Amino acid sequence: MLLEAIYHRPKQNWAYAYDNSTLHIRIRTKKNDAQRVELIAGDKYNWSGTFTITDMSVLSSDALFDYWEVSIEPPFRRLRYAFRLTDGDETVIMTESGFPAELPDNPNAFFDFPYINPVDVFAPPAWVKDAVFYQIFPERFANGDPSLNPAETEAWGGKPTPTNFFGGDLQGVLDHLDYLSELGINAVYFTPLFEATTNHKYDTENYMQVDRHFGSNGTLKELVEACHARGIRVLLDAVFNHAGRTFPPFVDLLKNGDKSVYANWFHVREWPLRVEEGIPTYETFAFEPMMPKLNTENPDVKAYLFNVARYWIEKIGIDGWRLDVANEVDHQFWREFRQTVKAVNPEAYILGEIWHDAMMWLEGDQFDSVMNYPFTNAVLDFFGHQTIDAKAFADAIGKQLAAYPQQVTETAFNLLDSHDTPRLLTICGEDARAMKLAALFQLTYPGTPCIYYGDEVGMNGEGDPDCRKCMVWEPEQQNQDLLAFYKQALALRREHAALRSSAIRFLQAANGENGGVIVYERREGDERILVAMNARGREAVAAVPSGGSWVSLLGDEQRLEPAAGKLLLQLPGYGYGIWKQLN
Repeated sequence: MLLEAIYHRPKQNWAYAYDNSTLHIRIRTKKNDAQRVELIAGDKYNWSGTFTITDMSVLSSDALFDYWEVSIEPPFRRLRYAFRLTDGDETVIMTESGFPAELPDNPNAFFDFPYINPVDVFAPPAWVKDAVFYQIFPERFANGDPSLNPAETEAWGGKPTPTNFFGGDLQGVLDHLDYLSELGINAVYFTPLFEATTNHKYDTENYMQVDRHFGSNGTLKELVEACHARGIRVLLDAVFNHAGRTFPPFVDLLKNGDKSVYANWFHVREWPLRVEEGIPTYETFAFEPMMPKLNTENPDVKAYLFNVARYWIEKIGIDGWRLDVANEVDHQFWREFRQTVKAVNPEAYILGEIWHDAMMWLEGDQFDSVMNYPFTNAVLDFFGHQTIDAKAFADAIGKQLAAYPQQVTETAFNLLDSHDTPRLLTICGEDARAMKLAALFQLTYPGTPCIYYGDEVGMNGEGDPDCRKCMVWEPEQQNQDLLAFYKQALALRREHAALRSSAIRFLQAANGENGGVIVYERREGDERILVAMNARGREAVAAVPSGGSWVSLLGDEQRLEPAAGKLLLQLPGYGYGIWKQLN
């Protein structure tokens, strides 16, 4: 075995408390390099009386490694442990001190999980595991109250630009809540609603006021209550990394310079404030002069923003926050932010915008989840861009499953497009068949899926601003077949716990001739569901091990029976199937 490939460390995603009595322990080995891995464990104060040896199983694999996992309940909430790895005649022991020739009699050299302290157990809100989000860009969803329109409002459905307006508002959302319920949505994520000068509202002017072109604080409260009456949660977008140019403290800074009482609310490199060769003399989002970066280490700034976080939960009743540019804000701010939010509503969902590995934000002291772009990229590369084959896709997914604790995977915010990216249909080359497969994988995968408004009716668009078109409401202009597909897929996810569980196992994901075919299994308790997809245009065949009978969940009552211990699946180009095992 290649010792250099074997890796483990206590805490983070390698050894963590899943709940108040259960530990999940993981270890990495070179792919196909170990036939068996055992966890040797016991209580450090009662080793002889608690000593156990437990087989581990492969959680997932990627291109280079296998990731093994075991779930164990320490008798006294603490655990000393080592690993024994076997491949043929070779056996390796791994402890915290290295690879001893023999298993030590004294466990002092073993890895140590000191104690499961309940306050340290990371427990995201339980409701998120069953949520399906729908992202709404308010200015483009529906114009319900034309009296609120900006003076320069254009006709609905026109070509979007970075600066134009079409009059979308909160009343428009209220008018279409039945549509969301019929679609199968039970959570809504709004991009910013607060007073700002732009159509996207990421340049906040007043954090305590809904933008006048969207409605009022009272309108938002009415909307939240109407959503709650339908079982729909509401998530707002908060921009705490930076404010807008018209934010009163920054206006004062522009007027009074270093004499301003708000001088320390921002990061100023050089006075007076100005822009030289496209670079402001003060910190901003990117190099955008109209978005000055807030000094979130300043006690007054923290007090102001924490009051904002409390207000919209306490007074308006929102269910959580999506946090813009979250990775550029200091960790201490987010720790205090979490304490503030959870003190008001322990079930509030805190979602950070992180585009890369986010483990350091997901240890229970900052965010509940992040926008899962590594998942996004893998799905789009396989189904949309078609730049990777099924094996590379399964490897990317396997790596992602091992990257975080199970409770993070269960509530990961899984999106395929947004206001920041080209639309899913466009990424899929305008081919609704490929788009369906990408969406089906999203909706049958662990975590919390998010649908970008209009995807379900076939809206397309390149990147910003083209991805921010007005919602298409005329039935004759909607892709009704695609809409029916989304409704069916969402209903299946809602009806079958296995499709919302964390248990997923690839049964086929190869390269070569069948490089467009994936077959995977989803489990929860006694329920076992099989999903097969052919993400390429030519017909393909999949053969997977099975010992039982299966029935289709797609309404056609198709039944599958194994032959010689295998299921033979005939998949047309861009075809798919979902079957449930009969007990």
